[in-house]
Amino acid sequence: MSGHDPVPGYQSHDPQSYDPPYDRQPPRRERAPRDSRAAVRRTALTICTIADTAAGILGLWIVLYLLDANEANGFVDFVHGTADWLSGWAQDIFTMDTEGLRVALNYGLPAIVYLAIGHGIAARLNRA
Repeated sequence: MSGHDPVPGYQSHDPQSYDPPYDRQPPRRERAPRDSRAAVRRTALTICTIADTAAGILGLWIVLYLLDANEANGFVDFVHGTADWLSGWAQDIFTMDTEGLRVALNYGLPAIVYLAIGHGIAARLNRA
């Protein structure tokens, strides 16, 4: 039976010449450019998220102020303190008699700046 080809036309299996895959080391994989591209995209997404969160807190404070929210409430106090910290560089740029408009402008401007800078940096990273 050793010289008999069971199925003519097909290569027969020789157990002596078989090289099982567990005997070989897998080739070392270099970091592909797409791995670094994914890291850049994650960084851009993180920057967008931070900018959106900052603008959202500032916008939330504007809404809470315009709706005359109770500032003795812990949540309202937290939002106000965080918005003050985020917009510290822009406080009293606009000084006008209408208090609601003053708050909307003094807290809205930093929100727009954070969105523009954050999304601009993220777009630049995604293009690179």
